[in-house]
Amino acid sequence: MSSRSARPPRGRPKDPDKRAAIMAAAKQLFSKHGLDGVSMDAVAAKAGVSKLTVYSHFQGKDDLFQTAVAEKCQEHQPPDFFDAHSPLPLRERLRAIGRGFVALVMSPEALNLYRMMAAHAGSGSKLGRLFFEAGPEKNLERFSALLRHAHAAGELKVRDPLRAAGHFFVLLQGVPHMRVVVGESKAIPPKELEAHVDDVVDVFLRAYKS
Repeated sequence: MSSRSARPPRGRPKDPDKRAAIMAAAKQLFSKHGLDGVSMDAVAAKAGVSKLTVYSHFQGKDDLFQTAVAEKCQEHQPPDFFDAHSPLPLRERLRAIGRGFVALVMSPEALNLYRMMAAHAGSGSKLGRLFFEAGPEKNLERFSALLRHAHAAGELKVRDPLRAAGHFFVLLQGVPHMRVVVGESKAIPPKELEAHVDDVVDVFLRAYKS
């Protein structure tokens, strides 16, 4: 082996604790101030690291924002929720996905972002596009893959998996989410949300039964 090939890689290994601190700071700041209202300096200060350290982990503010959104989604809906080969019955998988999704969209951070995106929708802000690409779009893709597998296995009859995925998630948000977003209600009781998810799963399975 040559001395050149034996050289260790250049640069210090990235510190996972610092990355975690950056992500925690980013999630808090973005949910309160949106994309345009947060600077990389502010994230660095809140995380207790240098701005150079933030840039060593993320290419820029857009990358940091999208990663924060994606990780927030995974807190409530980890990728294994969408495992097409899960041994759980389809109804139970849909209920798990539904409950995780509802918990996500009802979280204070998500609610703040929804309100900000609505307020800036006509201003040309890229907040909505970055959010959609990092969160909803990925969930739609993962759920579509699960539906394609269910169709192939004869569990469901789904001609357009992406459209069906949209039906599922929009039904899950429904009236409960609208009531909280517009401030008609501060919170929906957990039992009411669980019943809502169960109803949506029942409706979805009846609509797409094989």
